[in-house]
Amino acid sequence: MRLRSGRFPADQGDGTYRNPVLPGDRPDPSVLRVGDEYYLTSSSFDAAPGLTIWRSPDLVNWMFVTNALAQPLTTVFAPDLIEHEGRFYIYIPFIPSAWSDVMTEPQIWVITADRPEGPWSEPVFTGITRAIDPGHVVGEDGERYLFVNGIRRARLSADGLRAVTELEPAYDGWRYPDEWITESYALEGPKFFRRGEWFYLVSAVGGTGGPATGHMVIVARSRSVLGPWENSPHNPVARTWSADEAWWSRGHATILEASDGSWWMVSHGYEQRYRTLGRQALLEPIEWTDDGWPISPATDLGAPLAKPPGGVAEPVAVPAPSDEFAAPAWGERWVFDNPAGDEASRAAFGEDGLVLRAKGTGPADSSPLTTWAMDRAYEIEVELEVSGGATGGLLLYFNSRLFCGMGWDGEGMASYAGGVRTHWREPAQPGAVIQLKLANDRHIVTGYHRRPGEEWTRHAVRYDTEGYHSATMNDLKSLRPALFSAGDGEVRFRRFAYRAREES
Repeated sequence: MRLRSGRFPADQGDGTYRNPVLPGDRPDPSVLRVGDEYYLTSSSFDAAPGLTIWRSPDLVNWMFVTNALAQPLTTVFAPDLIEHEGRFYIYIPFIPSAWSDVMTEPQIWVITADRPEGPWSEPVFTGITRAIDPGHVVGEDGERYLFVNGIRRARLSADGLRAVTELEPAYDGWRYPDEWITESYALEGPKFFRRGEWFYLVSAVGGTGGPATGHMVIVARSRSVLGPWENSPHNPVARTWSADEAWWSRGHATILEASDGSWWMVSHGYEQRYRTLGRQALLEPIEWTDDGWPISPATDLGAPLAKPPGGVAEPVAVPAPSDEFAAPAWGERWVFDNPAGDEASRAAFGEDGLVLRAKGTGPADSSPLTTWAMDRAYEIEVELEVSGGATGGLLLYFNSRLFCGMGWDGEGMASYAGGVRTHWREPAQPGAVIQLKLANDRHIVTGYHRRPGEEWTRHAVRYDTEGYHSATMNDLKSLRPALFSAGDGEVRFRRFAYRAREES
């Protein structure tokens, strides 16, 4: 196997690109054009910080900008990033979670900023409850509206911070044939754009986490945001028709006009047989019919496609999350899972690595630090030093119920698989410092350990992680590299490396 620092750029350097344009878990992308640049944020679920923002000159080459939400109130579902009269807003659905007791039902909140780079305000409650998937639009009457799953709508105050009417039904959706194999109907994800005299409503149906052919993108239009809405005769605009396709569960899309007048759609999807990587950001061109309906001409999103205009002199790859830990790289590399309000205070970065104060009794309740995997095959490596009764470790972590990897307390090694500590007692010489490595070769995970400067010893047990994904766990996350520090005391981590693996 050859090793490289990370995934190849989506930009092929020859006027074409390959999906995903933003690799790793980027579910429910919301994309906004500001002049000649584009900004994207996505669902961050149980991560702190949350709502990472990325910027691109061409919808293909993406660069990390900031985190809009330093500390989520609870779980964050699909947001909506918009601009109104020179100010920027992110409408956020907060969902009740086991790690936060802030709310008992879904609520829509909003944060604001003068520019996408921030700083972003603290969240403000809009007053909308029992709703997710907000979509903002300014009507022909100049009023601001927020649409949510269902599809329902409420009118907003002039400043966009609160609802001034109750939610009411707005759109009944488009019904696909009953024999189609989907998860559920699940009318959700409303996003808007305007072209000519028409408002276009882009929605998702079919369910996002079930069969590969479930999720899809539909479009309706109206001359008024108050309706009535006419469904496109070309629905669905996007769908995975067969599990033989390169990308599964395509849906939850933003359709937007580029600076040169061309049109594009950004959605999410699972790479075939690699749901473990989460829902990645996909780009495809949009064309228009003579009677004013958007359609997608791309038949294979796994093939090279012609790039949008603009761009960079050299293709930009999303960098591997390798880290010397000299300074924090929140959001771009690391987030806490299931965070307490003061989670970041556990971490201290410096020239001799990251010191992570211990929490909980093991991986499940330790709020581990996680980052993103971007490749079908990769390896991760870190050195750790335990003190004060701590156990530190290296994991592939889906959620608090499902993970695998190794833990070290200075005396012996704990082995984890299926979200539990296994019976296996891996022999290793005692000592405070150890180096750990996990190699994920297309779902087959092999562990290694060694003393610094010595040869690697292969862990005696391998794991198959192909089932560590959303359809198994009913949780819309991804399998991510993770570091944990549990028990008492602290763990010092040094030189985390992420390397993609490819066939020789």
